[in-house]
Amino acid sequence: MNNFLSDIQSGPRKIAITGHFGCGKTELAVSLAMALAENGGQNLALCDLDLENPYFRSRERQALLEEKGVKVYSDPFNGRNGSELQVITAAIRAPLEDGGCRVVLDCGGDHSGAMVLNQFRKYFDRDFRLLCVVNCLRPGTDSVEKALGHLRAIEDTTSLRVTGLVSNAHLIRYTTAETVAEGWDFTKQVAQAGGVPALCACCAAPLLAEVEALGIPAFPIGMYMRESYLDKQV
Repeated sequence: MNNFLSDIQSGPRKIAITGHFGCGKTELAVSLAMALAENGGQNLALCDLDLENPYFRSRERQALLEEKGVKVYSDPFNGRNGSELQVITAAIRAPLEDGGCRVVLDCGGDHSGAMVLNQFRKYFDRDFRLLCVVNCLRPGTDSVEKALGHLRAIEDTTSLRVTGLVSNAHLIRYTTAETVAEGWDFTKQVAQAGGVPALCACCAAPLLAEVEALGIPAFPIGMYMRESYLDKQV
């Protein structure tokens, strides 16, 4: 089993994923939920907490996720009829309160998107980890100073501490092992500057062997979401 996935399975059961707009956190959230399901995970949930971007949400893969055994929570209509409501269902409290359920929380972008965690703050005192996705190829996080400032803004807004960084440097279909390595080196610099551990680098499954040969702890993600929100079908 992948080391990052093993750590997630054996660690805190509530995992919130945050990051800059466009960093790839939704792809990570969906891929992580799918990987947990495929590796024998029991009682899994993915909560789509994104109130910022109606064009790129994990709820769009609800049918696929629930086919694999992952219960998806989103808006009060549970995504039916293509609903794009900028609200979330109170039913999200159910998996948070269920001690036997492992929950992936997909937050909106930046500190404004992470703000939604505040209304569930009482569930995050224990058995919880907050991950921040770092993508050095996004304009808002293309320097250590910007990435660290972004991380601190999330912490200040939520009063929660980021417990781990996940690198996700990519150029969609043009991503190479060198792209992933560049992102991993950058994320380690952010980790050192911020005192937060760098956990792994994301890469597409076909690149996994090549990336691991470079000595990089990698987590393979699927291209479950669209390559671009511009091709959304309405």
